[in-house]
Amino acid sequence: MPSLSGAGPTPAASDPADVPKNVRWVLLGIMLALLLSMLDALIVGTAMPTVVADLGGLEHMSWVVTGYTLATACSTPVWGKLGDLFPRKTVFLTSIVLFLVASVLCGAASSIDWLIAFRVLQGLGAGGMGAGAFALIGTLLPPRERGRYQGMVAGVTALGQLGGPLLGGFVTGHLGWRWAFYINVPIGLVCVAWCGIMLHVPAAKRQGRITLDWWGITFLTGAVSAFVMAATWAGSTYAWGSWQIIALALTASVLLAGFVATERRVAEPLMPPRIYSGHRNFPLSAVLLTVTGVALFGATLYLPLYLQVVQGASAANSGLLLLPLMIATLITSNIAGRVMTATGRYKIFPVLGSLFLVTGTGLLSTMDTGTSRLTTSVYMALVGAGTGFTLQMSNTIAQNAVELRDIGSASAATNLFRNLGGSLGLAVFASLFTGAVTGGGRSPGEGAPSTSAAGRLSDAARDAYLADVVHATHLIFLTTSLIALAALPAALLIKEVPLRGKPGGRRPTPARSARAPRQLSWKDTR
Repeated sequence: MPSLSGAGPTPAASDPADVPKNVRWVLLGIMLALLLSMLDALIVGTAMPTVVADLGGLEHMSWVVTGYTLATACSTPVWGKLGDLFPRKTVFLTSIVLFLVASVLCGAASSIDWLIAFRVLQGLGAGGMGAGAFALIGTLLPPRERGRYQGMVAGVTALGQLGGPLLGGFVTGHLGWRWAFYINVPIGLVCVAWCGIMLHVPAAKRQGRITLDWWGITFLTGAVSAFVMAATWAGSTYAWGSWQIIALALTASVLLAGFVATERRVAEPLMPPRIYSGHRNFPLSAVLLTVTGVALFGATLYLPLYLQVVQGASAANSGLLLLPLMIATLITSNIAGRVMTATGRYKIFPVLGSLFLVTGTGLLSTMDTGTSRLTTSVYMALVGAGTGFTLQMSNTIAQNAVELRDIGSASAATNLFRNLGGSLGLAVFASLFTGAVTGGGRSPGEGAPSTSAAGRLSDAARDAYLADVVHATHLIFLTTSLIALAALPAALLIKEVPLRGKPGGRRPTPARSARAPRQLSWKDTR
């Protein structure tokens, strides 16, 4: 068993299992599932106006997105634990099948209420796809070798962020909104077949009767639900200080306390306390992921809005103008991964990433009506560099701090922290934006600002309107920069313990390659 004391986990005494030549092909199928879950959220967002025009139910429209997000967040820890208890491949494929069935049902929905119900079901599947993908990467690759493949995850993230809105607009405009869901089916079937054939994971060795932590599931699901609903409604549906938001916050706190108490006394906890208390790198990585989630969600939502309203970009081009952020993320993630694999050193990257995030978001807060697109692109690239140095590296550091038997729970926890950080950040940003843009009665009507809305105003009113949007953008990114400051001490406190695995592992011989179930897993160091 690796030591999880203050000195950190120790590397295996013997060489880990070799990384097979075909591992990139195996990971391609896993990445396809991750891309599918990311694309769906963004495609549906683009299709929502058409959905409401067809089904009605404008007052319930937000629940089409909120229901999916809520189900994904709540189910992620459960799927992670199921992967630790049962065959990980089976659990992963089950989540994909559930996602595909729900996609068909969503496409066939006859009312907004049924669509919301099926979106919840779809979110349950998406939670397993995200948690399973990162857990499988942690199972198949030792941390030391993972840097070689870090760019694949960064590339999938970039493709999902950029391709989702573009694909959603194309599919909705040419095939109808129902195909925003049906398009998942052929992609998902390829993913299931690919992973079914190529993916081989050794079964976890469990002794005795396996029991699920039902109380832990109940408490955590309730706490996460209350938190996400409070974050979604605060500042929009209800005021931050309203009794509804306060009640949800108190409910989340009480349920979280119950969850912590339960996890300390059950045999198979949903989130074992040892992953948090075993080594300080895990909670520090959680801080980094939460902060990065805030920065990434805020940038991808409010930068296109600024580019459209203030700089006059079209809706389609505003998505493409985020390329500097995504390309910088991809490049820096690849650099960090390769250096980590070659040298075993990694602490410098979350430190650099935190500095880039603070600097980039701080510079974005200085933009005004005269800021050029080139200047904005440079600022975006700094934020992208911060994300690339921090996001995947934090996942690797977190997984290296836990035992292999807890890799599913740890991967689910890191996903959960990133998503909750994004949810809270978006709630705060929405409140700031609404207050700034509607303040003083200068904004042109209710709803989100747009280029067409600004074009209908007189010159004086348009200037005031743009000033409101610029002020809102300033508040959002200044707040993001202040939040990003929390990542810097967390990065500095990370202890650079040896990464499990040997750099440049030997390629398998033909005799070893025949043992497929074992060749794709690094040696269990328990």
